[in-house]
Amino acid sequence: MAQVLHLLKGGDPALALATIAEQCGAGDRVVAVFGEGQVPCALPGGVTTRRLGHDLSYAQLLDLVFEADQVIAW
Repeated sequence: MAQVLHLLKGGDPALALATIAEQCGAGDRVVAVFGEGQVPCALPGGVTTRRLGHDLSYAQLLDLVFEADQVIAW
């Protein structure tokens, strides 16, 4: 089981959502981080959602980056 971090910066989330759903289905632990001021989109169940500047600092984001097996920026 991999730990995957998705950095969602805006734009069309269709590909990101499809990828996240596939990873969740494979049993991976998925964390999605939304940028400051960004409204989170609906994500599959089991995804941990964090918002930069709301419940996540830049220092905590850096920790998540180093803890993840894979980081994907969208």
